[in-house]
Amino acid sequence: MQEYPSLVKYMGSKSKIIGFVLNGINHVRDDRPICDLFSGSGSLSGAIGQQATVVSNDIQSYSGLLADTYNRAYRDQTTPSADHLLALADDILERRKRKLVVDYGSDMPFAVFNEHEEHQRALMTQDFDYRWHLFAKNYSGTWWSYEQCLWIDALREVAEGFRSTPIYPVIMSSLMFAMAYASQGTGHYAQYRDAKTHSSHKDILIYRKRSIGQYFERKYNDVLEYIPDRPVIAPHQSTALDFKDCLKNFGGGTVYADPPYCFVHYSRFYHALETLVLYDFPKLQTQRGKVVKGRYREERHQSPFCIKSQVRGAFIDLFEGVKASDSSLVLSYSNTGMISLDELLAIGEKALPNKKIEILTTDHEHMTMGRKEDRQRSVKEGLLLVRA
Repeated sequence: MQEYPSLVKYMGSKSKIIGFVLNGINHVRDDRPICDLFSGSGSLSGAIGQQATVVSNDIQSYSGLLADTYNRAYRDQTTPSADHLLALADDILERRKRKLVVDYGSDMPFAVFNEHEEHQRALMTQDFDYRWHLFAKNYSGTWWSYEQCLWIDALREVAEGFRSTPIYPVIMSSLMFAMAYASQGTGHYAQYRDAKTHSSHKDILIYRKRSIGQYFERKYNDVLEYIPDRPVIAPHQSTALDFKDCLKNFGGGTVYADPPYCFVHYSRFYHALETLVLYDFPKLQTQRGKVVKGRYREERHQSPFCIKSQVRGAFIDLFEGVKASDSSLVLSYSNTGMISLDELLAIGEKALPNKKIEILTTDHEHMTMGRKEDRQRSVKEGLLLVRA
């Protein structure tokens, strides 16, 4: 297993137990490609992308860029420096700043802070005379300040100029990293925090003062040292398909499946990353005529693995797809999932009657991404193994 840089904060990431996952994969794999069916933060690509051919798939588009950063990006003489990219973004900012840019001093009174927040959130109702304004309009005064959103928009515009180059995924991933560590939330984007108390006001101020540019520079330079200095030879792929379509297209090998375990949809927690990548000015979900606090995309993916009435059928489809492609399978699941490990094993044995199914387990502290007493939960992680 190779060392790889962390790119985003991600619930359910297997980075802390990646050795356990790789042991399972090595137990059943052959020399054909590995399909990471629900690639999420791309940690599997980070761990083995320079050693094996990986097909990284996830219905969310941002996941493909994270995987591409690990296994397809490379640097050469044309690769821009972080200073160059930040200078381009800074030029854009100087033309666009409004009076809403705030100096968040530690002595800013509670009431004044909330007044600034309200003024920034009001930008959602205003028109902008330039294209790259999505975050300034929809997210100012939420997880990020107006000035931080200006930086996000500017760096996204800069990234677009490098879309056809091998460094594009690195620019985008570094921006996702900066967004996560400057956000006043808990690492995801389900809902931002309000400054309802003096203590929450003080905590949020810490993040309001963080520089998107500095965090971007730190991660960009980190990743430049990681990626190779020549084109990648292995035919890695990244797709944004429903898992059933991905399995239909997969030519066979080893499928690693790490589907969602519980009723919460990842599209609710990482919609801001999807919007950053697509930059498609989506309609936002409303209730009673008002945009919901989470600023969710109106049309976002609902996984059958997160729906009690659909989860059994989803696993049947998964097993059938693996069988049709004549692949081996490594399936991650936990004892806190939507169905029990015993029930999952029964579904597998029925769908794959002629295959031997093994289960490996390990104890794991699962990160909930919360800030309260359940920040970590002890779970038993299982790997269901099937050899082709």
